[in-house]
Amino acid sequence: MFFANENRDIVRAENPGISFGQVGKLLGEKWKALTPEDKTPYENKAEADKKRYEKEKAEYAKKNSN
Repeated sequence: MFFANENRDIVRAENPGISFGQVGKLLGEKWKALTPEDKTPYENKAEADKKRYEKEKAEYAKKNSN
């Protein structure tokens, strides 16, 4: 998600007029072309966001369980 969000506008600028599906396909190709080291920052952001989500979800459930 973070990689796609950061690169979507770049892909659109490089390929004017392409469809939504084509944007996704190109983003997927760019992601696959990254080295594991290049993927690490995005994976770390995703993991941190997942932890944030789980924490907020638990807090919400606790607050609304009464």
